[in-house]
Amino acid sequence: MILSKYIYSDPNFSAKNTSSFTGFELPEKVLQFGTGVLLRALPDYFIDKANRQNRFNGRIVVVKSTGNGDLKDFAAQDNLYTICIRGIENAKVVETDVLSSAISRVLAANEDWDQVLKVASSSHLKLIVSNTTEVGLVLLKEPIEGCVPKSYPGKLLAALYERFNVLGNDSGKLIVIPTELIPNNGKVLQEIIIELAEYNRLETRFMTWLEEHVSFCNSLVDRIVPGKPEPDILNKIEQDLGYTDNLMVMAEPYRLWAIEGGQAVADHLDLLGVDEGLIVKPDIEVYRELKVRLLNGTHSLACGIAILASIETVAEAMADDAIAAYLKKVMKQEIIPAIPYQVDVDEANNFANAVLDRFANPYIKHQWINISFQYTMKLRIRVVPVIMEYFKRFGIVPEHIAFGFAAYLKFMSAEQVDDINYKITDDHADYIKALDQDDFVHAVLSDESLWGVDLSVLNGFELAVKQYFKYITKNGLRAGLALIQ
Repeated sequence: MILSKYIYSDPNFSAKNTSSFTGFELPEKVLQFGTGVLLRALPDYFIDKANRQNRFNGRIVVVKSTGNGDLKDFAAQDNLYTICIRGIENAKVVETDVLSSAISRVLAANEDWDQVLKVASSSHLKLIVSNTTEVGLVLLKEPIEGCVPKSYPGKLLAALYERFNVLGNDSGKLIVIPTELIPNNGKVLQEIIIELAEYNRLETRFMTWLEEHVSFCNSLVDRIVPGKPEPDILNKIEQDLGYTDNLMVMAEPYRLWAIEGGQAVADHLDLLGVDEGLIVKPDIEVYRELKVRLLNGTHSLACGIAILASIETVAEAMADDAIAAYLKKVMKQEIIPAIPYQVDVDEANNFANAVLDRFANPYIKHQWINISFQYTMKLRIRVVPVIMEYFKRFGIVPEHIAFGFAAYLKFMSAEQVDDINYKITDDHADYIKALDQDDFVHAVLSDESLWGVDLSVLNGFELAVKQYFKYITKNGLRAGLALIQ
């Protein structure tokens, strides 16, 4: 049986493992650019949950901007899909299935552009959401009238201009929230829209309307959404649910959508309080810092360690006592005390505990070798600011971070461990291998082009990294890891 709205009239169907159904009559209040699984399992998840609580009371029109793939599964399933939430939360196993009815229609930009513009000019519309990947938030100087613009900002500007022309000052407030993973994504998008409007020589009245009627909000999203479950898991879920779902997505229990805005934004969205993972605050930088330092930074520090220990996935690392202990200690003893932003210690520790739960999720096979992609750049962005802050506050070596750096250096210089080859995908790999091999650690740490600072001048840091690097080289990663337990 294929999932569709008619499934509820089937006497043989039992929704024992899915949340209750929300009707199809709600107005279309959201225009969403992107059909990806992150949007469907995070912003759309919150909107669906709000509808069930009689809060937001609106559905989503999704725009597929690219030509890849087709929309037949959405049409066949009346845009219904299942979010399978699997993982660990507060040290407890979570297995929950949510049948989402948040999406009303999915339109192809190139084929249904007139319908997209019609939605944009609807008086019901109150929110525009996007996730077009980081490369989507770029300025492409192009016309936005009489055609389907190529870029997402071009499409957005065309939609806003249509709304202005149809509704004018009677349009009401509209909020635009990009979820692309770049800092200040709302501000970046707003600046692109303004520049593109100027390029198209749009009238001053429109620019005034844009300023008064459209708010661009920065946001941060965080949820691991691998996509469709593995075949064995998928078969069991579909047997339990009693239907086939070609749009099913798996997601971890953890979810965060932090939106930067004041009370007016919160009131307009009417989503605050729907779920603890949905936050509207005037400043969301603390959530970015916690994520970048504790989740991303710990990933970056540990990936070399795990790969050198012949461990493939993050969950497998959490089952390894020595590496699990390292992850916990580096977060709680060194990263939290040196996050270069004012954070509440209890909040940071709670976030760290949630990260450990997420790392241990057996349903998500997050490969360490994939985490090592652009290893050097990630350490520079995520970890080096923590190192600098640690020395500023305490003046001593953060030993676990130093060990992580030693593992990084060994990883970058080896490409093989215990007869297992691995591939280094780092733009700096060839450059690093060409540095002075007689004093390799110093050559890398002192290179400001890699780190933005000279790490070798930090009191004792180079010596600690050298000692760990030599010990790992001579005795192996496991023996080195035992030194810092």
